[in-house]
Amino acid sequence: MTQTTNFHNYTFPFQTDQKYSKRVAYISMEFALDQSLKIYSGGLGFLAGSHMRSAYALRQNLIGVGMLWRYGYYDQERASDNKMYVLFQQKAYNFLQDTNIKFKVMVNDHEVWVKAFYLDPEVFKTAPMFFLSTDLPENDYLSQTITYKLYDSVVDTKIAQSIILGIGAGKLMDALNYSPDIYHLNEAHGLPVAFHLYSKYKDKEAVRKRMVFTTHTPVEAGNEKHDYAKLIDLSYFQQLTNEDVKNLTGFDSGVFEHTLAALRVSKIANGVSKIHGEVANKMWGKYEGIPEITSITNAQKKSYWADEELEKANQSRDRGALILRKSALKKRLFEHVANQTGKLFDPNIFTIVWARRFAEYKRPQLIIDDLNRFEEIFTEGKYPVQIIWAGKPYPKDEIAISLFDELIDFCRDYPNVAIMTGYELTLSKMLKQGSDLWLNNPRIPNEASGTSGMTAMMNASVNLSTYDGWIPEFIKDGVNGFVVPAVDYSNLSDAEEDKQDRTNILDKLEKEIIPMYYDSPNKWYDLVLRGMQEIVPEFDSDRMADEYYTKMYKS
Repeated sequence: MTQTTNFHNYTFPFQTDQKYSKRVAYISMEFALDQSLKIYSGGLGFLAGSHMRSAYALRQNLIGVGMLWRYGYYDQERASDNKMYVLFQQKAYNFLQDTNIKFKVMVNDHEVWVKAFYLDPEVFKTAPMFFLSTDLPENDYLSQTITYKLYDSVVDTKIAQSIILGIGAGKLMDALNYSPDIYHLNEAHGLPVAFHLYSKYKDKEAVRKRMVFTTHTPVEAGNEKHDYAKLIDLSYFQQLTNEDVKNLTGFDSGVFEHTLAALRVSKIANGVSKIHGEVANKMWGKYEGIPEITSITNAQKKSYWADEELEKANQSRDRGALILRKSALKKRLFEHVANQTGKLFDPNIFTIVWARRFAEYKRPQLIIDDLNRFEEIFTEGKYPVQIIWAGKPYPKDEIAISLFDELIDFCRDYPNVAIMTGYELTLSKMLKQGSDLWLNNPRIPNEASGTSGMTAMMNASVNLSTYDGWIPEFIKDGVNGFVVPAVDYSNLSDAEEDKQDRTNILDKLEKEIIPMYYDSPNKWYDLVLRGMQEIVPEFDSDRMADEYYTKMYKS
């Protein structure tokens, strides 16, 4: 039953399930909801987007709060020499409603106006969502730029973005009269909401009982840290005294560690896979004031990602229909490959895809670092093979961009090798539906979860992955996917680890996976169908969204 929404005296826009009656404000810097709403960068946003879709499907009493980025993250383009080009282009969204809710947030010791825009649940079938913007005529130019670019490279602006997200979320909930039972931080970006709550309740435990925290970063050095004095100057702690901040977070000087502070203000926290939960406990359990850190493995919304015809073939176990549909989806993908690169790929040829955010630890170039071995398999081998790369580096990550450009140069010499730009929701879905094998080779143990392989498997694309993140919870090697043989990484340098993994990946491809595809198609499609059957319900985000209520939001 749909109800009328009155923003300043908020009425939830649909009848909620009593099982999920607790009021939750889910706070995230990015959400991947639809290709048209470019307010996300990668995995964190993909995860948050599926969470919002499942909150809608389960009729949970949950509101999403994010930021309305005027220039989005960035648009990934090609320069005249085909190297990667970063384009920041203004965005406009006529499907968002201006709520006329405005309030002031202190940034850098002066007041900044913030306005909230509303996304109706029926637009993209998500939880009701609000997005905050400082791009208002009431603000000076610098204040307007706070919500220009997701993850701005200017440190002061990035800190200001966290202030707007966290304090803004708290003030928005007050304006809506929603009174959340739980404030859920999806990463530590929205941490300042805890300072808003402390100002409101004047009690640390009153804050902690309302806060839960999800951490996504398994390497301590990768968690955000800033100089405490800089945060003071930028009004990060708002009106709190140093004594208040120390009482709440344990910090009052030196280096302020955002993840550690987020843990200390929360009643419970979680890692995003079973392995990551263990890693997070080892990383943070040595500090005082740490809550229980459990694990809730990330997942993705099958109804959004899975091709309907592939799924029908899966449910009926009709491998003929599955093969025909897969061929059609490969043709569709290859039209886009040709449009971008001028290369004509063949849908009858085994096709590998490596696609995710470009980062050094994800090792996009790993299999080409042994060029002789690569050519033996990909150009001179018994069986034809095609490979496609795609992914967006952070726009100031020079190492990742150089890897991307290195692959652009590499692809020029091979007709069966391509790299694509614009890795967002639409291309991501197309690559998963059009690939035969989804290659994932992060350096262990740097991948907290990873979810791209889940949605690939939902679309009859088989995983080949290092044994990290969610993979140990799913893959049975040679039965529903493939695992890169593990070695003892504890005493290896990065270069030695890379060499071992590269050899094992290429061996696995040459001796097992590619021959199975061509010589034992029945065995291959048995594996495909088993993987499609076993990926759900465990890795559908409905399970994940339910677990957050039962494990994290409980009293």
